Amino acid sequence: MSSNRKETIKKSASRNIRFIHAAISVVKSTHLKPYSCKFSKKIYTQHQLLVLILFKDFRNQHYREFIEDIGDMVGVQEILDLSVIPHFTTLQKFLSRIKSLYLRLTFRKTVDLFYSNDENIRITAIDSSGFTSGYCSHYFSERTGKIRKHFLKTSISVDTDQQVITGFVASNSRVHDTRHAVKLLRQCHKIRKSDCYVMDKGYDSEAIHRLIREDLHANSVIPIRSWNNEIIGGKYRQEMACQFNDRVYPRRQLVENKFSVLKRKFCGDLKARRFLIQTKEIANKMIVCNIHSFLLVLIIVVFYRAIL
Repeated sequence: MSSNRKETIKKSASRNIRFIHAAISVVKSTHLKPYSCKFSKKIYTQHQLLVLILFKDFRNQHYREFIEDIGDMVGVQEILDLSVIPHFTTLQKFLSRIKSLYLRLTFRKTVDLFYSNDENIRITAIDSSGFTSGYCSHYFSERTGKIRKHFLKTSISVDTDQQVITGFVASNSRVHDTRHAVKLLRQCHKIRKSDCYVMDKGYDSEAIHRLIREDLHANSVIPIRSWNNEIIGGKYRQEMACQFNDRVYPRRQLVENKFSVLKRKFCGDLKARRFLIQTKEIANKMIVCNIHSFLLVLIIVVFYRAIL
């Protein structure tokens, strides 16, 4: 085996170990009990199974392939204290069984990794994209002539300074951006308050401005949709027309960058068929993406400390 090949394997193993340690720390900080009930077989804890599912998404693998690889990862088995490698259906059934509330709590803990207790976010950007429901193969789609177009519309909020996902909302159908915005704004502001929210023209609405300004007590930067001979209604929309902040608005592009990273590294396809499980898959991707960002921050901090 060449030296470059050995170095690549060593770096990959180190990367996996760092993720496992971070995932264990986050999962154990939630209120998830070790076992789902007193009648549990107690072969695996819920912490072990959830970390394995997150690790699977981190490696961007299918269940069968992932379980085969775990059998060769002695270091990962030791850290997770796995005496027996679980069957791939064990992970599938666990994901179906676990309540979405615990995934939300885990996601919130990943956000808390980046901030002190009372720290506010300076600028939060919001946008939406789609995750394809890809449980059938592309070959099957082409052979039958039925190209899949169904996707779950997902909106996320991102801290534009630290590139942290601070909230997400998913729906099973194509809905207008403003319908996601109200729920997402309340959700992300509850997790971590922001001083300013930046969105594109799709979110242009006096009601959205009013929610941000009067209820959340933050600033809003949303360009107005201009139509020929249209009278601009609403106090805050008129303010956008007269005093639009051109310096802050370009920060909105960073949420698109985050979607690009999310789909390239952790896949934009969902493997489940049921909507409830699909939303859990999306939650897992958000958790994994934040842990990945946190590990990158740690590497940068250690690097600069070494230089100094």
